[in-house]
Amino acid sequence: MARLNDLKMSTAERRRRRFSDNFKMQKVREIETGQTKVSEICSQYQVTSKNVYLWVDKFGSMKNKKERMVVETDSDTRQLIDLKKRVSELERIIGQKQILIDFQDKMIELAEENYGVDIKKKFFSTPFGTSGKTERC
Repeated sequence: MARLNDLKMSTAERRRRRFSDNFKMQKVREIETGQTKVSEICSQYQVTSKNVYLWVDKFGSMKNKKERMVVETDSDTRQLIDLKKRVSELERIIGQKQILIDFQDKMIELAEENYGVDIKKKFFSTPFGTSGKTERC
């Protein structure tokens, strides 16, 4: 029996033919199990990859699932885990620094109240004992 690939069909002939749903499901199963590739089906049956992907969307086992499969190498996975650990460590350090800043601000506030002196640097004010201008010698 001659394969479709051996007989070159015209565009009009390709448009007139129809593949059964059973045939499409069988080809989709072959793609999903790795027995064949989309490109092989395209060349063997003279069908566009767009149509094959439409079959996969319609008849594939992943059609009802809302999740996406992510394929990554072990090195990608290790790198992602290392980066997540690094982010966690940096978040911990930032948290500690924020606690220290809050503590220092509270200590300055208490010292200002107890001693009646402005400790924090006030912006837009002139320093004590100067006119605000400096001269170089």
